[in-house]
Amino acid sequence: MKLSVKRSLQVLLCAAAALFLISCAGKPKAQEEPGNAGQSPYEGVQIGMTFDTFVMERWQRDRDIFVSTARSLGAEVNVQNAGGDVAEQLKQIDYFINKGMDVIVIVAVDADSLTDAVKRAREKGIHVISYDRLVLNAGSDLYISFDNVAVGRFMARQILKDTGGKGTIVKVMGPLKDNNVSLVDRGFSAELEGSSVRVADEYNASEWKGEEAFDYLSSHEVLAESVDGIMCGNDALAGGAVRFLSEKRLAGTKTVTGQDADLDACQRIVEGTQSMTVYKPIEVLARRAAQCAVTLGEGGRLDGTGEGQFTTINDGSFDIPYISVEPIMVTKDNIDREIIDSGFHLKEDVYRNVRNN
Repeated sequence: MKLSVKRSLQVLLCAAAALFLISCAGKPKAQEEPGNAGQSPYEGVQIGMTFDTFVMERWQRDRDIFVSTARSLGAEVNVQNAGGDVAEQLKQIDYFINKGMDVIVIVAVDADSLTDAVKRAREKGIHVISYDRLVLNAGSDLYISFDNVAVGRFMARQILKDTGGKGTIVKVMGPLKDNNVSLVDRGFSAELEGSSVRVADEYNASEWKGEEAFDYLSSHEVLAESVDGIMCGNDALAGGAVRFLSEKRLAGTKTVTGQDADLDACQRIVEGTQSMTVYKPIEVLARRAAQCAVTLGEGGRLDGTGEGQFTTINDGSFDIPYISVEPIMVTKDNIDREIIDSGFHLKEDVYRNVRNN
């Protein structure tokens, strides 16, 4: 009997100790699922960050650098993934508002559909940063992105170089709900102006998926085989275009553009099947955005000091602060210097499929 009581006491003590340890354990600072609404007891700056999706390779880099930088500055970051769904992103923004976040950072699914949500947040005294993609007519506290007009100009310059300023191309661009698509197209069209390059057709993918580029080109097979180049809005779409050309044994015979410097795109460049990409120093953008978020969350003002060019931009209704980071055009000629030497990708990964590199 005494032995049984002793064992029971031991079990109870172990259970109590376990509960104590659980209650004392710190909550992770970067989360991916909403919890119960209500003000967090955390005393530092609280940042809610909602991403369009993590399907694109680069967004995972943005997330990791942003969270790491914000943590180093004493902030807490709650990360959400909308999965490309506007309704889900609206729910996430409302969740952040109800939680009483100091700052909400948005990688918008749709430039037009989040306007009222941003206004609601700002009415509650919450600062809002449009990250990489501008939320239109909303009056965000900051828009921070790359110079997307320059991205379009880079793509056009490669096409002009490869075609000698003449010939035909097709444009396979991203979804129109992404405001950056129109900015890239603006730069692209401006650079081609005055040349003899003719745009035979254009298509806007709905979700930035390579399969969409492949399907579009396959359904316009005769045209796609006849053009001199394919302007692709990003590297995922470029991958779909190269896949189509490969199946037709035409890979490497036509100019294919892209952006983001994804690893597989860099591999295609050294293999000779993709002509160029655009390297966007994500570490600069994400680090700067995190610094600005903490400054705003602490009640400070953005004064333009730090990385990136500080100016203003009109979001359709309001002139708001704008920080732009310069992108870098990458081709086979400078990929070692810009991509490998910078540490963005490893040489053995970029040249994995190329012998005697």
